[in-house]
Amino acid sequence: MLKVLDVDLTPNPQALKFVLSEKLLNIETRSFKSKEEAENDPLAKQIFELDGVVSVFYMDKFVTIEKEPATSWNKIQKPFAEIVKALDLSTLPEEKIFEGKSEDETEVLKKINEVIDLRIKPALAGDGGGLEVLGLEDNTLTIRYQGACGTCPSSIRGTLVAIENLLRREINDEISVISG
Repeated sequence: MLKVLDVDLTPNPQALKFVLSEKLLNIETRSFKSKEEAENDPLAKQIFELDGVVSVFYMDKFVTIEKEPATSWNKIQKPFAEIVKALDLSTLPEEKIFEGKSEDETEVLKKINEVIDLRIKPALAGDGGGLEVLGLEDNTLTIRYQGACGTCPSSIRGTLVAIENLLRREINDEISVISG
């Protein structure tokens, strides 16, 4: 039976990371910012039924929930644990299997994705978040934060600068990173 093993604080004061007993996903991440976006995902849809939930992010063995500042975690944590216990993993949408990157992806973007996948995403996941690479144009990389990172004050400034500095050291000293 699926259950919540632990609840971790995140750098975002309005988000908690719920560590689960089993994997939800093997390769994908799923991020929802509204009940409408979550319509076709049974887990996220149920979580959005809880009062005060503003975003849901899940991958691997955790779910990050972000709430409205005025909502108490007491109204979310116990009902969420019940949702998890009752969840039939077979009802989750099937994961998309990526057939590799498109042929027009540049070598620079390949290197950037490799650094992000190996060095940045694991650190963000540790804090209940993630990121998606939206594109690279004229040495400007556009990313979108997911989960706890989405509205976290530190992701807006500190984390963005850290990502940019790492990519400048590892890939190209002219890269700039923006959040889209």
